[in-house]
Amino acid sequence: MLLAPSSTTVRRLDAAEAVASAPALAELLIDCVQGGASVSFMWPLSHDKALAFWRTVAEGVARKERVLLVAQDPHGSIVGTVQLVTAMPDNQPHRADVAKMLVHRQARRLGLARRLMAAVDDAARAAGKTVRVLDTVTGGDAERLYRRAGWQQVGMVPNYALMPDGAFCGTTFFHKQL
Repeated sequence: MLLAPSSTTVRRLDAAEAVASAPALAELLIDCVQGGASVSFMWPLSHDKALAFWRTVAEGVARKERVLLVAQDPHGSIVGTVQLVTAMPDNQPHRADVAKMLVHRQARRLGLARRLMAAVDDAARAAGKTVRVLDTVTGGDAERLYRRAGWQQVGMVPNYALMPDGAFCGTTFFHKQL
C-alpha cells in the first residue's frame, strides 16, 4: 500500500457512512493497536470488540455528538481517521476533544495525519468550537505532529495508561485555541 499524498482524500462521514464503514475502521484500529498504538485498547484486540467500538462511534455521529473524519486511498479503502467529540457539558459549549487519530502502518509518513488534523481544525471551526484538547503517548511520533500543528503542551502524567502490550506509558496533554 504505497500511496501518494495527493491520491488520498480526507472527508467527513455521515451517520449511515459511519455504520457502513465500521468494519473497515475496525481493521484500521486493529492494525494500529497491533503496531503498538496506545489508543485505549490492549493487544490482542478482537474484531468483535473493535467493531463494537466503531458502532458506538457511529451512534455518536448519528446523535451529532462527534464528527468522524477518514482518509481514503484511491480505491476507497480507509487508511486513516480522527474524531472531533463535540458533546460537552453545558459550561463548555466552545470546547471539543480530538480522539482516535489513527493512520494505517503502511500509510504512515505520507502526510495523512497532518491532513487529518487540518480537517479536524476545519470541523471545529464549522462547529463553533474554539478550544480543543487531546492527549497522546509521551515521547511518541504523534507528540511531534501535534507540536508542528500548533498545539500547546499543557502537561504530562507518568504511568497514565498502558501500551497494548501492558507496559505503562506517560500521557501528554495538549490544547489548541482557534
